[in-house]
Amino acid sequence: MGDAIAHDIRRTVTETDNLLISTLTHNPQPLHLDAEYAAGTEFGRTVVNSTFTFALLVGLSVGDTTLGTLVANLGYDKVVMPHPVFVGDTMRAETEVAELRASRSRPLAGIVVFRHSLRNQRDEVVCSCLRSALLHRRPAAG
Repeated sequence: MGDAIAHDIRRTVTETDNLLISTLTHNPQPLHLDAEYAAGTEFGRTVVNSTFTFALLVGLSVGDTTLGTLVANLGYDKVVMPHPVFVGDTMRAETEVAELRASRSRPLAGIVVFRHSLRNQRDEVVCSCLRSALLHRRPAAG
């Protein structure tokens, strides 16, 4: 526990990212889709849909955490978005192992709770969460 990973992949958010997630999920929020409306808000510009921000956080972490070992994601807790994301922001993710335990129902699997955080180019945390995942266990060395 306590192992920390700074994920190598970085991603600059595009207008297309925001448009696609908003339209694919039928989210008509003008803050995400209407530049004129968004200009009149406290943000002064379009804010990227938070479901994209959350999905990007998880996606950036997969290669170093669950790729090839995942049985199932069990849940996400304490999802917070302390700062907005804007088109042109460049994101990077970090993960820490918060908890690790054997599965009671599956002897060949274990449960890992990851603490994920997503930061922008200003080093502001824009999203964080806890993700619980059921993973295949490594065979014991023998």
